[in-house]
Amino acid sequence: MREAGWSVGARAGPICRGPVSEGADAPLGRPRATRESSIAPVRRSGLEGSEAATELTLGAVDVLPAGELEERLAEDRPLRIKLGIDPTAPDIHLGHVVVLEKLRQFQAAGHVAVMIIGDYTARVGDPSGRSELRPVLSPEEIAANSQTFQEQAFKVLDPDLTEVRFNSEWLDMPSAELFGLARRFTVARLLERDDFTNRMAAGEPISLLELLYPVLQGYDSVAVEADLELGGTEQRFNLLFGRDVQSSFGRRPQMVMTLPILPGTDGVRKMSKSLGNYVGVTEPAAEIFGKLMSVPDDAMPLYWELLLGEELDGERHPNEAKREFARRICDRFAGPGSGAEAEARFNRIHQDREIPADVPVHRIEPGGDVHLPVLLREAFGISSSEARRMLAQGAVKIDGEAVGGEELDLPSERLADRVVQLGKRRFVRVQAG
Repeated sequence: MREAGWSVGARAGPICRGPVSEGADAPLGRPRATRESSIAPVRRSGLEGSEAATELTLGAVDVLPAGELEERLAEDRPLRIKLGIDPTAPDIHLGHVVVLEKLRQFQAAGHVAVMIIGDYTARVGDPSGRSELRPVLSPEEIAANSQTFQEQAFKVLDPDLTEVRFNSEWLDMPSAELFGLARRFTVARLLERDDFTNRMAAGEPISLLELLYPVLQGYDSVAVEADLELGGTEQRFNLLFGRDVQSSFGRRPQMVMTLPILPGTDGVRKMSKSLGNYVGVTEPAAEIFGKLMSVPDDAMPLYWELLLGEELDGERHPNEAKREFARRICDRFAGPGSGAEAEARFNRIHQDREIPADVPVHRIEPGGDVHLPVLLREAFGISSSEARRMLAQGAVKIDGEAVGGEELDLPSERLADRVVQLGKRRFVRVQAG
């Protein structure tokens, strides 16, 4: 499915839970029963017909079938807009915000945002955009990842207008029902997706669970009676396959809307925490600002379009445009005024070469040697292996002087009352005792 994220356990916003079947052994010859939404319809947009469709499709890559959104909007009822998220990572970054913001736009227009937390499908692993099987997470990891993610998602969505569902409600089914679901579709149809075609051509294995994933995601659409499903462009096959699943149960097929993928801070690869090119929405403003200032100039127009909904003026100086963007993102996610404060800090560090005045203190035991990887791990919350890597890259400084990668142990006297810098923006002041 999906974007990484979401929660099993945290309760925020109206959560619809409980059984959806007509009994534990209900046959899958008909779709499991769905419930009335707990979300009262809210009409906020005065736009109708083609105007409303144009507004809601701004920034989208695909809206399929063509022209159907305008037809459904003319039915004068709240549409059920589905977004599925698997809890495979704990934090939201700006890449997730792109699709969450589109879901928020539908909310503002009076439609029902149906957020499906893939607590069941996270055990399978979505192969979209992957060249190998995703690692399987334990139930504890799924719960831990999703706890913070749910809270973060409501930095974008209106919790009072979000229907939250867990797909274990309907996918945790007896094997006979699962077999009944699987027999409706052919392997040939599932192998049409590019990810599988490329892996087969390269002689790489494909798990049977991965083949089942689009079927399970499509059944989510049956269970929640989705009118439209959102996703990134890499989700196009899965979203369209959901139409096949709905049709097989005699349901009206959903519409599909895909959105562009936001490149990471390197400007090339998809934003991802595992690639280290991400900007988290709960990071300190100084981190957000500094990371966004590192984004290549040629990626900025897409950042403006996808995250601000505005076209970047090509006549503006790139640095000026980047600074305004970074300030506005900081203000949105770290609080009003945080952007200006982060910019001032950025200037002190990168232009005036000053050490910030608000550097936290890290205490060490006086006397003896200090093992630097341990100090970096404790002071900055990184792993010992990452600490060694940063040392080897010359990314650690003491009072502005780089520490050699071979210098793993230093006398405490050399560190006491000095500032240790990690990378470009992270500092601690070391004190003995």
